[in-house]
Amino acid sequence: MSQPDDRLDLRGIVCPINFVRTKLKLEQMPAGSLLEVWLDAGEPVEQVPDSLRLEGYGVELLPPETEQPHRRLWVRSPEQPIA
Repeated sequence: MSQPDDRLDLRGIVCPINFVRTKLKLEQMPAGSLLEVWLDAGEPVEQVPDSLRLEGYGVELLPPETEQPHRRLWVRSPEQPIA
């Protein structure tokens, strides 16, 4: 299993700010980097992964580790810049 290159904890951050912060963080990372993002369940988990996919990022929603109201997702920055 891969290990993320960096982590971003956005629990308690509302949409669309959590999407914007994730995208800005990814833009600062080298191409092909893996970012682990923590989001609240509900709207953030429903909206952020889809928005990132639409922007061209690879997204994997990880299974919950416990019955916590938070979820992790891994986002891979593309090898080529997004136009």
